[in-house]
Amino acid sequence: MRAVTIRELGDPSGMEVVDLPVPVPGTGQVALRTEAVGVGGVDAALRRGTLGVGLAPGYVPGSEVAGTVTAVGPGVDPSWRGRRVWAFTGTGGAYAEHVVARVEDVTPLPEGLSSVDAVTLGSAATVAHFALAHAHLRAGESVLVRGATGSIGIAAVELAVRAGAGAVAVTTRSTERGERLRGFGATHVLDRAGVGDPDAPEAFDVIVDVVGGADVPVFLDRLAPNGRLVMVGAVAGFPPDDFGAALVRAFQQSRSFATFSLATVPVAERDAARADLLDAAVRREISPVVHAVLPLEGAAEAHRQMDRGAVFGRIVLRP
Repeated sequence: MRAVTIRELGDPSGMEVVDLPVPVPGTGQVALRTEAVGVGGVDAALRRGTLGVGLAPGYVPGSEVAGTVTAVGPGVDPSWRGRRVWAFTGTGGAYAEHVVARVEDVTPLPEGLSSVDAVTLGSAATVAHFALAHAHLRAGESVLVRGATGSIGIAAVELAVRAGAGAVAVTTRSTERGERLRGFGATHVLDRAGVGDPDAPEAFDVIVDVVGGADVPVFLDRLAPNGRLVMVGAVAGFPPDDFGAALVRAFQQSRSFATFSLATVPVAERDAARADLLDAAVRREISPVVHAVLPLEGAAEAHRQMDRGAVFGRIVLRP
């Protein structure tokens, strides 16, 4: 089969398409013929070498695919064969024509949902859903989504609106992108520093942060009393070592900071939420926003576009 490997960490030029053996499902696993692969910010961070350590040459990136189950391993119900599914492959292995995944990391696709749309929402919308729950968002509260132009950010905007948020602000680098985000329910558009709209709230009850990096303390200072910032990504790197000082300085505001990973959600709860969100996409209640669909050979170009910050939504690879 064809697969994309990372020959050398750093620039996207270190990625190449090679021939690899078709993987065989082990105990508790299924094998899929891949129809669509989601290209995520974590993939780019791993490729750059800014997240994770010890990746060996020949690493196959990617964690999210949709396709058809072709085989099942020992201990797996054979009725999975032939089903169209979304699957999480772990920390790698997805940029390939065939993949394996644990059966508990597989969600059947509803009728009417394409594989491309499935990988646009399957992980991103689920992260956004649980991040807002982790923040204990209540109807009427104000929300800021930092880094709103990616698939997680767009989903967080739509889901915050569905939850009855009183105001939903976003950060983005361009006016054009801001107007697009208004179409998904954003009520205020800020620049990447969190300013630019005089009518936006001065402080927010909930901040969903996909970006991380050096400006985390700046956004902690934008929390209202009892405000909660939940960090779900670090595309700009980790916060400074002393970022918690911003919370201590505002001790009497009772602000809080949390990280969130889907790895902490019980499997049954996570899978049920993902299935509900995919069904919602069929009903057009949430939006799969696809920036581009590229062939497997376009993986390096996909990463170049992410490095330039040129992606609105998600890039999808089709083997």
